Amino acid sequence: MKSKLLEVGYEGGKTYRIPFELMRVYSPSAEVMGHGPGQETLQVGKMHVIIETLEPVGHYAVKPKFSDGHESGIFSWDYIAWLGENQEALWADYLARLNVAGASREPDFAALASDAGGGCGKPGCGSGGCGSH
Repeated sequence: MKSKLLEVGYEGGKTYRIPFELMRVYSPSAEVMGHGPGQETLQVGKMHVIIETLEPVGHYAVKPKFSDGHESGIFSWDYIAWLGENQEALWADYLARLNVAGASREPDFAALASDAGGGCGKPGCGSGGCGSH
């Protein structure tokens, strides 16, 4: 089974293990964050998302491509450290917002399968091969 964590070490010995799902739902992209405060879009159904590739952006950031196709977020090393330092509070906030919205971390596999022509988007799924449907 593949890891679902990004482990990053910083000078001074700080190390963070950040779940891919947390990175996806707090992606610093306009698609997720909007163009200003109050314009955020709640990300739902991202529990099984993984990072397929991770490309460097100069020496200051990385650009992940997530298994759901999202690839527009550029994660600076400072932003990744912020995610690591604040992940407990960020998780609590995310779960509370999902609850208020009546949404779930679990993907709606049936809807994804009909949209994607058979595959649900869950890692390992081509046309139902993930075992979820």
